[in-house]
Amino acid sequence: MTITKSNFLRTALLAMTVVLTACDGDDGDTGAAGAAGQDASAERINLSFLGRYETGQFDESAAEIVDFDPLTDRVFVVNAQSGAVDVLNATLPANPTLISSLNVAADVAGAVAGLSASDLGAANSVSVNGNRLAVAIEANPKQNNGYIAFYNTDGTFVSAVEAGALPDMVVFSPDGNKVLAANEGEPNGDYSVDPEGSITLVDVSNGIAGLSASNVTQLSLDGTLTGPVRVSAKAASQAADLEPEYIAVSADSKTAFAFLQENNAVVEINLTNNTVSRIVGLGYKDYSIPGNELDASNRDDVVNIRNWPVFGVYMPDGADIYTVNGTNYLVTANEGDGREYLTSATDAADCTVQGGFDFDGGDCFHYLDEIRIKDITDNASFSADFLARVPANFQDDAQLGRLKVITDLGTTGSCASLATTGQPGADCSYNALYAFGGRSFTIWNAETMEPVFDSGNTFEVITANRYGLNGFNASNDDNEGDDRSDDKGPEPEAIEIGTINGATYAFIGLERVGGIMVYDISNPQAPAFVQYINPRDFSIADVEADFALVGDLGPESIRFVSATDSPTSKPLLIVGNEVSGTTAFFEISVQ
Repeated sequence: MTITKSNFLRTALLAMTVVLTACDGDDGDTGAAGAAGQDASAERINLSFLGRYETGQFDESAAEIVDFDPLTDRVFVVNAQSGAVDVLNATLPANPTLISSLNVAADVAGAVAGLSASDLGAANSVSVNGNRLAVAIEANPKQNNGYIAFYNTDGTFVSAVEAGALPDMVVFSPDGNKVLAANEGEPNGDYSVDPEGSITLVDVSNGIAGLSASNVTQLSLDGTLTGPVRVSAKAASQAADLEPEYIAVSADSKTAFAFLQENNAVVEINLTNNTVSRIVGLGYKDYSIPGNELDASNRDDVVNIRNWPVFGVYMPDGADIYTVNGTNYLVTANEGDGREYLTSATDAADCTVQGGFDFDGGDCFHYLDEIRIKDITDNASFSADFLARVPANFQDDAQLGRLKVITDLGTTGSCASLATTGQPGADCSYNALYAFGGRSFTIWNAETMEPVFDSGNTFEVITANRYGLNGFNASNDDNEGDDRSDDKGPEPEAIEIGTINGATYAFIGLERVGGIMVYDISNPQAPAFVQYINPRDFSIADVEADFALVGDLGPESIRFVSATDSPTSKPLLIVGNEVSGTTAFFEISVQ
């Protein structure tokens, strides 16, 4: 069913209607404050925008990962554009100011013999525990091993230890005794060097001064796989292909979960004996099921949220963990991510000399695992069984033709070309199609690794209801509506859990359209939508030229601050926005 802006409200499913009608108030910029808390009739929460710190850098990743020190009211922000960590004074979160920047590369190089600042790249992640700060920094080139740098939260550098290749996320365990890093281990541009993905564990139980290799354990990911873990045919080994992206640690500090985004899997780590317990595939989301509809085209000029015989591959980026009645639950933001490895080339001939298979405007592609559905039959084919499940015109641009899917899932035949270029050849036939991401957040039972809840189509329904075609599925660097429907839709990126007056809330950042979704997840099997807030102005015609007027673009990370730790004595949400280069502060009111 095709839906225009004027009749869009008729498309919401009954279940979604029940959730939305439970939320009173209008749908203004601060969002509708809905049912929340253990006693929904007595208590609600509402986010309101307080202020932001602006770097003045557009689309340069000048504000990515954030963390907060309640002892000093300082916010630490990874600024990948400068390669440093910016330190903000958040005593007045309505008017945060820059105190200083930590030159992590220079500090690490000064502490490690034989290392220079040019051997290091940008900082990737920060984590605060007590008066201590851990920073993950990649090497230059990033296929070499990176480092974890340790500071006091007053900015004093203390020590550094070696991690694996491309430490992409770092976190303290809740008890403060360990630091964990997810070493992504990405290949280089021509895929000639592909380091292993790994997990670094640092024992900091005796403090962060004087750390050495004896305090470090490196965990390999070459163990047994359970379920559908996606491993590329081009990879030299399983460990080289598995790429840890994010880590969540249980409240008792006994178990950690590392998320392998491109592999659509999760690693469980026993922190009692520092071993990998299991590597489990997360499975797939069925977009043909009512409640799981999606808009698959950016060329139909309408909001068209409907069922299709396509699967979604969760591929979570951000994740968190909480406990209910003794059971751990994982909560994931199902972004999706493709593998695209390329180098620069002057022309097609230069690209061929480099070993690439396709030249496009200065880019020489060596490996690409995505393809539009309409392009599959340029070389490959569909099975008769699949064709029987779709309309004859499914490859049209206004139907499924524009949707990008994963080349190495759902295939039959030898598909030998996938092991070299990632693109299908005549020996490939597709019996099913798998799109990137889930356009949702999911709650998983951490013991069984089964999903107990998925938000289904609600992110697209709510944003379409809010903006109509004008801002629906917009990208994070322009205000063109429907622009990302053929990719990953609103693209959930970051997720953070916070507890307020005994109720547990999930705050989910949407990387493309922007804004924060708020859900009460006190009951993991029956979360309730609370609010959607997005301080973004979709009326600005030229986003890049006037980005200071647009608001926040590209939320990359979220940090919840409890009322006890907050400088305002009210809970806060701090959001790092990589495209607008802003760090935004929201106050949470309990009503």
